[in-house]
Amino acid sequence: MSVWFITGSSRGFGLEITRAALAAGHQVAATARNAETVREQFPDAGDALLTAPLDVTNPQSIEAAVDAAVERFGRIDVLVNNAGTGLLAAVEESDDAAVRAVYETNVFGPLAVQRAVLPVLRHQRSGHVINISSIVGFATAPGWGIYASTKFAVEGFTETLHTELAPLGIHVTLVEPGFFRTDFLDPASLHTGPDAIDDYAPTVGAMRAAAASLNHAQPGDPVKAAHAIVEIAATPEPPLRLPLGADTLQAFDAKLDTFRKEMDAWRHVALSTDHE
Repeated sequence: MSVWFITGSSRGFGLEITRAALAAGHQVAATARNAETVREQFPDAGDALLTAPLDVTNPQSIEAAVDAAVERFGRIDVLVNNAGTGLLAAVEESDDAAVRAVYETNVFGPLAVQRAVLPVLRHQRSGHVINISSIVGFATAPGWGIYASTKFAVEGFTETLHTELAPLGIHVTLVEPGFFRTDFLDPASLHTGPDAIDDYAPTVGAMRAAAASLNHAQPGDPVKAAHAIVEIAATPEPPLRLPLGADTLQAFDAKLDTFRKEMDAWRHVALSTDHE
């Protein structure tokens, strides 16, 4: 039995991971801005579930939630940085306020949560950090530039965290979901920007239309994804990367093929820049 600490537990992946972890017999500190909405989902969870208010942009609420989890359960074994927000807009359409808001939640939020939890894991010399990235954290597409850049940041610091924590007995995993049937594409989760530029209609405009038509018809099953995440956390050697969904594998394969072809085509230029 492990103790899980999950952010953004009131809906989507966070809710389903909470459900899967409890079903597997684990104890869970499920956090969200409105913690009561989480407790209402699990009326029979009893002492196995702690719900705590947490806003990933508020360091005080993070510290309070982590302290409450350690006080209740005595330890934390698995941290799931799940809380996030989306932005679907052309890079040029995204003003500073919108960009900063997404970075506050998607980048500075998980960094702050990690800083609060990692002393517990280091003291234990055990644990597992699971950071939720995205299909566009590796292979982006029109309209997702700013959101993708936040997930690229998560991928970068998580890869490094993996090398830094491995000698301490702490595992690190990036989960990279494709399009799953959650409410991520709902207006409450995904901001689309108020000012669309006509020149981007064939690219970003088409993506907006595709996202709207795909909402609640996404191919991925979040219940299956949650169970996969709980299962890999129980393995002795979990992966650094866990892509989820056929669409993610297809996008990753295409990018890797393109990357290799371009690198081979321009290898002579790369090699020409070293000192003789």
